[in-house]
Amino acid sequence: MPSPFATAAEGIRVRVRVSPRAGRDRIDGLAVDPDGGAALKVAVTAAPEGGKANAALVRLLAREWDVAKSAITVAGGAAGRRKTLHVAGEPRALLRALDDWLSRQTGGGTG
Repeated sequence: MPSPFATAAEGIRVRVRVSPRAGRDRIDGLAVDPDGGAALKVAVTAAPEGGKANAALVRLLAREWDVAKSAITVAGGAAGRRKTLHVAGEPRALLRALDDWLSRQTGGGTG
């Protein structure tokens, strides 16, 4: 399966598919997008109004990845379920760390 992570200027891009109003905040693995790319499936309890779901998404991923909340921004799709996040930092180090994290989460990784 392809990776939801890609290097970008001054960080990495992360493709995410968010489900708001879930029973609990959680990361549900990977999903294949219609274009064949991979997206991280994330559920948050917050409602998709006033940026609450986006804020909950950033909080959850910052905690999970041990990065500052300020390092994660919604770079695209702020009002939709499919989003692109930007995680600021050294691209190669971030990509390596998040690929390792994903491998632990999925029990095998992205290839």
